[in-house]
Amino acid sequence: MKRIVATFFVTADGAEPVKEWLKALDKKDRHIVGSDIAVVEFGWPVGMPTCRAVRDGVREVRSSIKNGKVEARTYFAIDHGLMILLHGEAGKDGQPNAIKLAVQRWKEHQERSKRMTKVDKGKSR
Repeated sequence: MKRIVATFFVTADGAEPVKEWLKALDKKDRHIVGSDIAVVEFGWPVGMPTCRAVRDGVREVRSSIKNGKVEARTYFAIDHGLMILLHGEAGKDGQPNAIKLAVQRWKEHQERSKRMTKVDKGKSR
């Protein structure tokens, strides 16, 4: 049984960046990344070498793709039992910017969740 459930972060305009990134990977690499995400879903909490905290509530799932030659990262955060997949990045060169973007998306998700909670509370009155 899954301890947390992975879901894609959705931008304000309806895009799902991690889903798009995964679709751009070849089938074998997509399967590797998906399997590593599943390890986190079923085994949460999971530590190294599969998963680690990055910063500001964002964590990463580590995957070796391209026949073990490239390290991919899927950045996520946990929100009420959901594993919000925020950003995906292959290779080490773009990781600092990828982490910044994942943190930005996490903050955006949290802000939207706060607004939705306020709307829900207003309806119950």
